[in-house]
Amino acid sequence: MPLLHIMYTTYILYSSKISRYYTGHTINLERRLAEHNRGKTKILARGVPWTIVYTSILDSRSKAMMLENSIKKRGAKRFLDDFKIKSF
Repeated sequence: MPLLHIMYTTYILYSSKISRYYTGHTINLERRLAEHNRGKTKILARGVPWTIVYTSILDSRSKAMMLENSIKKRGAKRFLDDFKIKSF
């Protein structure tokens, strides 16, 4: 029986309501976005609705976390601008 390989998604969300970005990583982006948009986390509740503006699928959690940390150090808007990805 083949082993299942879990893929991780590093993502950037944007809230036009508060003009802010949020960066995270997950193994289930649809579920995580739904949690954010239900206001499950207090800090993100004021930004509902959140929209996905960037995703990167990686083959390990450590790579996903490294990319997330790199984006957070640079700043999501600057990261998106560096790669000519439309930012708000």
